[in-house]
Amino acid sequence: MKNNLYPLQFEPILKERIWGGEKLKSVLNKPITSKITGESWEISAVQGDVSLVSNGFLKGKSLTALIDSYPIAILGNVVYERFGKHFPLLFKYLDARDDLSIQVHPNDELAKKRHQSFGKTEMWYIMQADENAKVIVGFKEKSSPALYLDSLKQKTILTNLDSIQTKKGDVFFLETGTVHAIGAGLVIAEIQQTSDITYRIYDFDRVDVNGKMRELHVDLALEAINYNVVDTKKEYPTVENQSNEIVDCPYFTTNLIPLHGQLTIQNNGDSFKVYMCVEGHFDIITNGIRYAYQTGDTILIPAAIDGFDLVGKASVLEIYIK
Repeated sequence: MKNNLYPLQFEPILKERIWGGEKLKSVLNKPITSKITGESWEISAVQGDVSLVSNGFLKGKSLTALIDSYPIAILGNVVYERFGKHFPLLFKYLDARDDLSIQVHPNDELAKKRHQSFGKTEMWYIMQADENAKVIVGFKEKSSPALYLDSLKQKTILTNLDSIQTKKGDVFFLETGTVHAIGAGLVIAEIQQTSDITYRIYDFDRVDVNGKMRELHVDLALEAINYNVVDTKKEYPTVENQSNEIVDCPYFTTNLIPLHGQLTIQNNGDSFKVYMCVEGHFDIITNGIRYAYQTGDTILIPAAIDGFDLVGKASVLEIYIK
């Protein structure tokens, strides 16, 4: 199997959300049929939402089944040693037509104790931003559980949180415990730990089509929140035809490749690589075969593929685990 592996793509898992829109189709070419599609899960091993291969002779196979059969060839030596046969990351595109809820994610320790899950460290790459679009990332000033609860009671929590105007290419890295929200008018590439644990703190008193408010998790969030001021926005270089590091954390490393021409990538077998095309078109050439991609495509390169070329004119996120 090792010699037969190739760049893998997966069927998008589309999620309707109260805050979603139609840009996943108009901007990213996703096959949505709803006017409130908020998320496209590109590569997922979340239970109940496991990705299926969409290309090549492995088409129709699930990600978890592939890893079960060929763990080291797919994941890599380092990833397998750390996580066993668990695929540790989740890749998404998001379309926020409206504001997302104010929320927070637990760390590994708390998530394991409460949910038998990973925590949820994540990062956002802003692919498209309407004028004056913003994100909420942490507190303006050091807070506390008492101040947090009082601000919810008084409905003043928004005045206590740091709101940052965003533009295309901005990156935000959110460690667990960071209170946050994606604002209206943003299309985002999101890289995160494999977890679907979210504590919703405040939802602007919105109701769904049935007139019901979504569940809040105010008390669960108490122990999960980091009440300190955090610095989430990342600055990074943009040198053409090389991997420019944006985020390097224990859970993933993310680089931006401004591709203009050709770049040869060597793999050492330690980790899979994932490429998210956030702008333009490019090809991957491996074993003499050329595979073509466009904006909105997400590709998993199995760890057993030891070398390949990227060719084209595109902005590409490169993600792996050290």
